[in-house]
Amino acid sequence: MKHVSIIIPKGHTSLVNIEGTHQILSEVNHLRTGQGKAPLFDIQMVGLSKETAQRDGLFTIKPDCLLAEVTKTDLIIIPATHGDFKHIVEDNQAFIPWIQQQFRQGAEVASLCIGSFFLAATGLLRGKQCATHWRYANEFRAMYPDVELVDDKIITDDEGIYTSGGAYSYLNLLVYMIEKYAGRDIAILVSKAFMIDIDRTLQSPFIIFQGQKSHEDETVKKAQEYIEKNFEDKITVDHLADTFAVGRRSLERRFKKATCNTVTEYIQRVKIEAAKKDLETGRKNVHEVMYDVGYSDVKAFRSIFKKITGLSPIEYRNKYNKEMLVLD
Repeated sequence: MKHVSIIIPKGHTSLVNIEGTHQILSEVNHLRTGQGKAPLFDIQMVGLSKETAQRDGLFTIKPDCLLAEVTKTDLIIIPATHGDFKHIVEDNQAFIPWIQQQFRQGAEVASLCIGSFFLAATGLLRGKQCATHWRYANEFRAMYPDVELVDDKIITDDEGIYTSGGAYSYLNLLVYMIEKYAGRDIAILVSKAFMIDIDRTLQSPFIIFQGQKSHEDETVKKAQEYIEKNFEDKITVDHLADTFAVGRRSLERRFKKATCNTVTEYIQRVKIEAAKKDLETGRKNVHEVMYDVGYSDVKAFRSIFKKITGLSPIEYRNKYNKEMLVLD
């Protein structure tokens, strides 16, 4: 059997991540015993104290065991923790050397949603790919620049380290890991029992681009605001550089450093975000939306739209706009 440690951090932790993981892995055991096989997972909730209050005392979690009692585990699950990430790391510092030691002893480690912040604090993500909730991508990059964040992905799997994208996409990671440990047949049964979309790999269709302004470069902020107010027009890097009296190369370098996007990428993301809103709520066809956001080349628009969202414009509209469930 594989020993699974679901850690119970201090602070505001995702109860859904904890209970959902426990329930789904327990279901794997139930399905296997129904097939005449031995249970696969020995699941324990592991905490720093005998009781951990959650949501200002509304809930209390009683771990199965304390951290010091677990000398060997095979899989560590880190749930999402909410609040100031630096304080979360400080309050749960005792978990870090234990996770590091267990990984050295052969354990695998998985973070769910923004549990990636705590996993990154262990140093085990350094140089590796990582997913997290798209809303916290900029904050993650600022805190952990040595980690390769892939904010469009739902799942990463890198040498025994797993991460998942935002919120309920942790379910997709669980199904992925169940397939790895228990086989495709059990993974399919679990996905059907819990109605989880198996093999979903991208969180791109769910991302809302809100700009990246948590930086101190005022010239870049002004350029961002200009782009967002004039996205319907044809905006070039040279035009922005002239408008804000800065050299082109300097603007490009500063823009990339501040936003993690090139100027061109930022313009594209602003235009596509506007197109998404039109497709979600309006009655315009794809061509009309394309022209409204400043594109005239259908092929280029569709290519950029799919690159950013993971869906074609028609697929996106049909997914989110019930009134327009017809093809152009």
